[in-house]
Amino acid sequence: MAEPKKKMNVVELTFIVMVNMMGSGIIMLPSNMAKVGAISLLSWVVTALGSLAIAWGFAQAGIFNQRAGGLAAYAEDAYGKDGYFQVFFLYFLSLAIANVAVAISALGYLATFFPGLTATPVVTALGVIALLWITTVANFGGPSLTGKIGAITVWGVILPVGFLAIAGWFWFSGATFAAAWNPKGISIAEGMGSSIALTLWAFLGMESASQNASAVENPKRDVPLACMFGTLGAAAIYILSTAVIQGIVPNAELAESTGPFGLAYAKMFNPMVGQIVMALAVIACIGSLLGWQFTLASTAKDAAESRLFPAIFGKATAAGAPLAGMVIMGVVQSVMALSTISPDLNEQFSALVNLAVVTNVVPYVIALSALWVMMRDAKVEPGTRKLNAFVAVVAIVYSIYAIYASGKDAVLGGMLVMAVGYLIWGLIAPRFSEGARPRAA
Repeated sequence: MAEPKKKMNVVELTFIVMVNMMGSGIIMLPSNMAKVGAISLLSWVVTALGSLAIAWGFAQAGIFNQRAGGLAAYAEDAYGKDGYFQVFFLYFLSLAIANVAVAISALGYLATFFPGLTATPVVTALGVIALLWITTVANFGGPSLTGKIGAITVWGVILPVGFLAIAGWFWFSGATFAAAWNPKGISIAEGMGSSIALTLWAFLGMESASQNASAVENPKRDVPLACMFGTLGAAAIYILSTAVIQGIVPNAELAESTGPFGLAYAKMFNPMVGQIVMALAVIACIGSLLGWQFTLASTAKDAAESRLFPAIFGKATAAGAPLAGMVIMGVVQSVMALSTISPDLNEQFSALVNLAVVTNVVPYVIALSALWVMMRDAKVEPGTRKLNAFVAVVAIVYSIYAIYASGKDAVLGGMLVMAVGYLIWGLIAPRFSEGARPRAA
């Protein structure tokens, strides 16, 4: 008789959560935050607390609802199939937007070696589009190597950022940090809200522990703990690394950099070390983009098989590559890159991150608001229900604040995307009418 496969413990699951969060989302943040000043580091305090509340909410939801679909399945408990579709559609688009932002991060670090890539906005946009298509075409052969490559290349970000968070303090200058604190003379409240969207961007993926609940020894205990410990661990590294870099690189120089961590290592050691870090960041971004491009197309394929997307997204090659879906999403992402074209690479990155956060956090709000229904159906004891309800309210209030802090352009973009989502749902809703839940009077 074969021995059962050993399941993960809380330490292993915590590590997975941290690795899932600490991808390429962090590597452009210091430059964008430096445009406000080091006072923007206060945003980390708000985001860390809000992210812990969100992580707890999703950990609990993952225990009460273990159906396939993640956030969309949670939403379905309270809102039916229409809620499932809207959450899925917005989350899907947020991944596409995030891919363009990751490509911009990679190009920013590549520009250190090839300055011509950022010579003009048009050239920059073409470079981003080229990276999107290179990683799309690289997936045409199927998924066999994609996951393995991503699991290795992600360390190109984690190791330099982690080392800087711990050892960078030996190069920290209090005078440099003090000069960077508040160059624009904004209030504490403005400082705390200035980079909410950017800092939340780095935490996206915190819900991943609940997706692995079936592979954990004691999910009711370990999933919430892994969510919390993983988010706390990532928060510590994020806060320490972005704080110490403000005391190593002068603020004006940091704000103009397209490769802030490479610049920090160049200041700490020498330009050669800085270039090595730049190269590692490029590799990490491309590896991350490679994996997410396949995930995006595979998600669309699953949606097509569930009749949520057109059938063309469901067509796959013999190697398992959803070719048509990859090409369609490649075109969509290329349009996004062109529509957000900017003379400043950091501004283009910031605009995309804000939109990605809005389209990601709205599903958070919908999914978390379904927690009350899930707890009722699971007959959760009153003490646990009150605790979860309080944490869910905190998470939802923070999420609403994060949407507001993303800015009017991102909120307008999110509203337009939602409107398109309702149009699409109206067209496909008859497919599910027989199985739809009755609406309350």
